[in-house]
Amino acid sequence: MAEQNYANHGRLVPGFHFVLAPLILLTLIGSLVNLWLSLHNHNRLYNASLIVALSFIAAFLFVFCRTFSLKAQDRAIRAEENLRHFAMTGKLLDPRLTIRQIIGLRFASDAEFVALAQKAAEEGLGEDAIKRAVKNWRADTYRV
Repeated sequence: MAEQNYANHGRLVPGFHFVLAPLILLTLIGSLVNLWLSLHNHNRLYNASLIVALSFIAAFLFVFCRTFSLKAQDRAIRAEENLRHFAMTGKLLDPRLTIRQIIGLRFASDAEFVALAQKAAEEGLGEDAIKRAVKNWRADTYRV
């Protein structure tokens, strides 16, 4: 695996992003077409509406599974970076920092972490600006 940096740190899971997402979308579209074609055939209407409901359930599960797992990872990152800052300075991270800023700070090396955290809090730097400001990239290969 190539060394992680700003240009290649984003991560996609092919089975999730390129197989499952399109399949769910196609199923949802197909179920809506089936429902539309079944509107005048009352023998098929009940089944078609159930398929639409199941397709929406699958779509919601797809979104919720992704967002819930990312929220859990965000909480872990916040705790890790707070501990890292505390170990270096004896103080917790500045409460003005948002979770998105803290997520950007996790890529900063120990040598630049404290100064970059302070700059991010004072200037309100966004996550992307923080990542671009990192000079010595600290890889995070566990986040998906």
